Amino acid sequence: MDMRILIVGSGGREHAIASALGRSDRITLFAVMSRKNPGIAEYTKEIRIGDETGIPQILSFADDNAITHAIIGPEAPLQAGVVDALCEKGIRCIGPTRAAARIETDKAFCRDLMKRYAIPGCPDYRVFHDAASAEAFLRTQKSDYAIKPIGLTGGKGVRIMGEHVDLDTSIEYIRLLQDGVVIEERLIGEEFTLQAFCDGKTLIPMPLVQDHKRAFEGDTGPNTGGMGSYSLQTHTLPFVTQTDYKQALHIMQKIIDALAEEETPFRGILYGQFMNTSRGPMVIECNARFGDPEAMNVLTLLDSDPFDLVTAITGGTLDSCEVRFKELATVCKYLVPQGYPDNPQSGKPISIGHYYPASLYYANVGYKDREIVTASSRTLAFVGTGKTLAEAEIQAENAARSVDGEVWYRHDIGTDTVLQKRIAHLQEIR
Repeated sequence: MDMRILIVGSGGREHAIASALGRSDRITLFAVMSRKNPGIAEYTKEIRIGDETGIPQILSFADDNAITHAIIGPEAPLQAGVVDALCEKGIRCIGPTRAAARIETDKAFCRDLMKRYAIPGCPDYRVFHDAASAEAFLRTQKSDYAIKPIGLTGGKGVRIMGEHVDLDTSIEYIRLLQDGVVIEERLIGEEFTLQAFCDGKTLIPMPLVQDHKRAFEGDTGPNTGGMGSYSLQTHTLPFVTQTDYKQALHIMQKIIDALAEEETPFRGILYGQFMNTSRGPMVIECNARFGDPEAMNVLTLLDSDPFDLVTAITGGTLDSCEVRFKELATVCKYLVPQGYPDNPQSGKPISIGHYYPASLYYANVGYKDREIVTASSRTLAFVGTGKTLAEAEIQAENAARSVDGEVWYRHDIGTDTVLQKRIAHLQEIR
């Protein structure tokens, strides 16, 4: 029987999901989007523009189109309970229930879960539900800390003392937070992302990726949702040893086991954001869905039948499913509006030139007089692939240069200079 899959979401990550699923002639796609993404629309039979957390409207659309499966892209619908509502209707979902998604939507819950089950990789931390207590703690400390809002912030909420803020501005920031704060030790090392398919008990890992959160060249400037990312043809990273990799995957398996023990099994995409430190990989955060941009790297490489993969994830049979990725390097470069991230200029027309053989993924765009225009967040991304990182970087760079308009991007993502800097840094701290 053919699958009728509903995609919830409208960004570059969801375009990558639609592109991957669209490779199967046994899948018919539908989408609920907060705004029209032309890339997603290209692969779908029907779309509905509306609230991605609006459960009644999503259920109505699913019923009208006899949806059998769903995949949830962003974190907000997971927190809203979209998966719970769809599952009650008998629709199989790639995405955790609201309770299981708390590993992302509630940072205090994630840390407490790791502590309760003695899961390695958990930094020292404290949870404060009022600003006065957090302020009192910080004023007695001599070390720098990571300041993390408990709730969702779109990947832009973390402040690192000694990097983004000092003591006084940390306290000012904490006073603005509504849901409390997690204050934890500042981790020094190199970040990497390990994403995995999960059916509630089995994990199938994807290639390692490194994201670039800082806005400007040389990893400077404010944090963003992600300016781009890269992966290597080996599916590993040179500053992550096999021991590091096995430990990171072990940590993720322990988290899945803990959620199952809590009677909130996790089905979907588990995203582990790690800092590789002098004492091994430590968990920066866990996310309950694909990363954006990291989804674009790994899904561009996916070489398995997506029909079989969806069946295995939603049916609990991942342990018998073969998942393959092409042995190629990838480089993803995000183009963003002028002024991003603090004051993005929307409504500015862009034109896209010849970008083949890179892959194009639309993110946050609008329309004006039949032209594509910038919106309030990241605009679009190109993913280059190649037998080496250098080949993939050149392909992504050439594609990014093809775009005319008031947009910009980081030229240094995926370059050998950045990679060697990462390797040298980890060698230094180890």
